Amino acid sequence: MSAYDDLMAYERQTQALSQVAGRLGWDQETMMPEGATPQRAEEHAAMASVLHARRTNPQVGEWLAKAEATDDVAKANLYHIQKDYDRTMRMPSDLAEELAKTTSLAHLVWAQARADEDVASFLPMLEKVLKLRREEAAAVGDGGDAYDALLDSYEPEATGAQIAGMFDALRPRLVALRAAVLDKSAPAQLNQTFDEAGQLALSQKLAQAFGYNTENGRIDKAVHPFSSGSGLDVRITTRTSADDPFNCFYSTIHEVGHACYEQNINSDHLLTPLGGGVSMGVHESQSRIYENQLGRSRAFTGWLYGQMRDQFGDFGISDEDAFYACVNRVSDGFIRTEADEVQYNLHVMLRFDLERALIAGDLTVADLEAAWNDRFLSDFGFAVEKPSNGVLQDVHWSEGLFGYFPTYSLGNVYAGCLHAALREDIVDLDDHLARGNTEPATTWLRENVQQYGGLMKPVEVIAQASRQEPSEGPLLDYLETKFGGIYGL
Repeated sequence: MSAYDDLMAYERQTQALSQVAGRLGWDQETMMPEGATPQRAEEHAAMASVLHARRTNPQVGEWLAKAEATDDVAKANLYHIQKDYDRTMRMPSDLAEELAKTTSLAHLVWAQARADEDVASFLPMLEKVLKLRREEAAAVGDGGDAYDALLDSYEPEATGAQIAGMFDALRPRLVALRAAVLDKSAPAQLNQTFDEAGQLALSQKLAQAFGYNTENGRIDKAVHPFSSGSGLDVRITTRTSADDPFNCFYSTIHEVGHACYEQNINSDHLLTPLGGGVSMGVHESQSRIYENQLGRSRAFTGWLYGQMRDQFGDFGISDEDAFYACVNRVSDGFIRTEADEVQYNLHVMLRFDLERALIAGDLTVADLEAAWNDRFLSDFGFAVEKPSNGVLQDVHWSEGLFGYFPTYSLGNVYAGCLHAALREDIVDLDDHLARGNTEPATTWLRENVQQYGGLMKPVEVIAQASRQEPSEGPLLDYLETKFGGIYGL
């Protein structure tokens, strides 16, 4: 056995334990009885301690020093293991354990605060989470920018300054498009209720239409939809709303995009550093292109219209064109996950600026709600009337995911680039989508993006697939063309 072989055998065990830790989180969101929270926090902390000990084992360093890369796969594996080893060695074990325990507890506090519309009850816990994340950033950042140190966990090699520059380029055309669209008459919207069983049945059909392998996955309900796992066990969640079935359908398609990325990675990479999505930006590119460029296209919504009529009967929308406009209706709203394509990135920009300020110490937790409300009013033109529509709406900060939010918009930018190339390569795509057949598109994404997992760096995989360096241009062109057509601009 070579040093590389020994290292990879050890890494497979570490990856397997990491998957077990992830399953604890999935269970907490879907199945766990509420009273189990204190014990689950201890379990999370124990797993974090075990994983930290494995990742800082001096033997790993010895193997890394001796291991030789004989091909691109070995080179990529060693790159990821070395990077993780260096970062974890700078992270104190007791801090990793405390973070796992605190964020597990904070999630329950957030959920209750959100239900009670009580920001004050959540702020002390958020203060604790923020303090721990700042300590982490100081420990692993090696003297660099604290926010960049956290961002690197989700989008390797990206910086807050780069993201801010991208947002500066996105904002003017997005704001102009939003103003032009909202100046027009809005399309019809749904105005009746839809039973949960029917929504979940159609949701299951949509998941399968987009290629989700339910033999290696399952669909459950959660307050905040998410995807969990990799390889042979990839689970998703969705949610239902009696008067908004699109929330269920497009949450499902979105999470299927994440799940299919994980399911379609080359099986040779199972339980290795290459066996998961390479970054959250690339991950989000898959969920967003499934949900929006494919799932909300005129061709696919024409098929979905027929499916909804089969499931629910006449639901008040006259024809396929009216349904397409209804699905893509631009309207004022508070909730990021329910936002239309025109306004979604504006929601992300708000969170990005606020969390950068929190990490930098330029904004206090005590002032966060007021800062959120002021910024929302400035950006969207109407006031937040309750915390669940404002600062308490997202789960991310309770889980300590500072640096995660900008990857949502980066994923949209990546999706815009991929969609442009996909359309060039599959000229009859709409003919397939009109029959509910997404296979040509999902096969293209599997072959050009998903199969590689962590083999290439994020920008490299997008650039290779889209045949251009990633930029915001294709996304903005797509949005202006699509919504210009719907609204007659």
